[in-house]
Amino acid sequence: MTTSVDIPAEPTPFSLSADATALIVIDMQRDFILPGGFGESLGNDVDQLLRVVPPLAALIAAAREAGIMVIHTREGHRADLSDCPPAKLNRGAPSKRIGDPGKYGRILIQGEYGHDIVDELAPVDGEVVIDKPGKGAFYATELQDVLVGAGITQLLVTGVTTEVCVHTTTREANDRGYECLVVSDCVGSYFPEFQRVGLEMIKAQGGIFGWVADSAAVIPAMQQLATTAA
Repeated sequence: MTTSVDIPAEPTPFSLSADATALIVIDMQRDFILPGGFGESLGNDVDQLLRVVPPLAALIAAAREAGIMVIHTREGHRADLSDCPPAKLNRGAPSKRIGDPGKYGRILIQGEYGHDIVDELAPVDGEVVIDKPGKGAFYATELQDVLVGAGITQLLVTGVTTEVCVHTTTREANDRGYECLVVSDCVGSYFPEFQRVGLEMIKAQGGIFGWVADSAAVIPAMQQLATTAA
């Protein structure tokens, strides 16, 4: 039985393991992605992030079909902001800060409409959702315990934004010994140049933080695993 499939990635092929891989979907939240949300209120072009949704939806569907674990994260804070340090709270435009009223509820507050994941990528029953107070998915969360408990050694990293939460999580994972493949068309930045450079940094120097491939390379590998498992 085939339990791994090589993906044509950069800087070298990536061997995708059927039983040791998780797909992590980082912060695909309404506050960051939808028009009128927090991201757009800061002057960002949300179209740059919206274009990630269709390929990521296809990737998630393929992962589910192949039996690959899917983990979602949401950046946000408690209603009383007790887990939001002043250094973070006080950044940004004074009129639009974490906890302030926004189009989709209080900005980046757990339980608000804007804090949740966009409908197209919503978790299904049984999928893990990690609420994180920082940029990295490992900081002050249960993610490490979830991965260890499931026997995960590889991560397919997706979500937003490439240069902030995706990079931070990939670097954290790299330090913990995980093999990471960043799916290039399933991550996004408000700034095209940051997107380009962020991906280059992942795969530089022989893959200093991990591998990079697009969904057109990853999905067929997942489908091959799904066919073998069936």
